[in-house]
Amino acid sequence: MSENNEKGAAKHKGASGKSAGTSKSPRRRAREFALQGLYQWRVGGADEAAIEAHLQDVAGFDKADRNFFLGLLRGSLKLQEPLREALQPYLDRKFDELSPIEACILMVGAYELQAHPETPYRVVINEAIELAKSYGGTDGHKYVNGVLDKLAAKLRPVEVEARQRGK
Repeated sequence: MSENNEKGAAKHKGASGKSAGTSKSPRRRAREFALQGLYQWRVGGADEAAIEAHLQDVAGFDKADRNFFLGLLRGSLKLQEPLREALQPYLDRKFDELSPIEACILMVGAYELQAHPETPYRVVINEAIELAKSYGGTDGHKYVNGVLDKLAAKLRPVEVEARQRGK
């Protein structure tokens, strides 16, 4: 899905905050699969090749943006240490003490903020919040939102400031 389509999808949400209809965009599906892959790596110790092979056989993978998924998964794994270091100042505990789901969502979000400047930072954060609502703990989405909001201000100060001035 293009950036414009993703922005449009974010704008066309109902009062509940959920998109009309039940279909998910290929990029949202890619983020979900990247989260699943990072979870398999973090909890189960699976390697990148095993994760990719497994997830490509999971139902619904054919509807995901495969290249975007591979970029998120591979990039998050390759840059795991710098991503942790970038996130740590905004955490209330050590990264390793986070729940595996929230830690993986934060890694994907941090990677996307760094590697995909074409995607508006609010879209990246909103997508991470949706992942946390679907897969994380009760208030995990609030934590993810707070951490990624602070990280975005550091990684994309011009974009964040422009949005704040435009409010």
